[in-house]
Parts: sequence; structure tokens; C-alpha cells
Amino acid sequence: MPSPTYTVDVRGLDEFSAIDLYAMLKLRVDVFVVEQACAYPELDGNDAACLHLRLRDGAELLACARLLRPTPDAHPRIGRVAVSPDHRGKRLGEALMREAIAACEKAYPGQPIEISAQAHLETFYGSLGFVRISDEYLEDGIAHVDMLRQTDAA
Repeated sequence: MPSPTYTVDVRGLDEFSAIDLYAMLKLRVDVFVVEQACAYPELDGNDAACLHLRLRDGAELLACARLLRPTPDAHPRIGRVAVSPDHRGKRLGEALMREAIAACEKAYPGQPIEISAQAHLETFYGSLGFVRISDEYLEDGIAHVDMLRQTDAA
């Protein structure tokens, strides 16, 4: 199956139209809350301080991720990585992560990037240069591991 064409959009929360914001939050809730059967606070108060990356085909949202800014205690983080169920099997997860890594490197040059990965995806994230840095732990009932990707400049 050929990969879909997409455009990349990176913006702050306050730059979204109501329709685009709704589509992104709906995709995240559909994937993380409904599909994965996790009752947790998807709207966690962090979105306003993040950059949001979307892969789109015209007006259609294919995938999204959020980029948490670094803090004095943490490296930049990629989180809320979601691919629309209608577009799975097209290598969009890999495309999304490559775009998210590039966006982090552009916004926060020279800094390592962290992720909290679902443990069953450790090999996938490893193929993108992330290395496991924690023991396995449960987050919202799903096994996770922390992973870190060094930059060429780090």
C-alpha cells in the first residue's frame, strides 16, 4: 500500500481554529481513551505549553503528536503520538515520529529528546534512535518505558 501524501503543520495551541483543535483532540481521545480503554485525563493542562505537530492530507487529519518544551528538570519530550485508525498500516507512525524528531531538533537544538513509550513499541522507537533508560512501569494500566534519543550535537 503506498504511503499517503501529507503536509506537516507545527503550531501552538492558541493558533488552532476551533474545528482543527476539535479534530486533534477527538483523534487523541478516540485512540488513547476509547480504543485503548483508558480512563485518564487526556486534557491534562499541558497542551497550552506545547507545540502540536499534525500530518494532514488537505483538511483531513492523519496523525498528530505533541512536543513538550524542555524544563530545568526535563529534556524536550514527544508525546500523545496518534495515527488515525483510518490510516494505519501506511507507515505514518514512522513518518510522524521522524517529523516530530526534526521539529524538536529545530525548536530545541542540541538537546536529547525523551519519550514515554508503550513497552510493546520499544523496538519501533529504538529503530528511530531512542534508547531505553528506565525499568518498565505501568501508566494508566499500560506497560511503558522511558526512552531517550541523543542528538548529534549532544
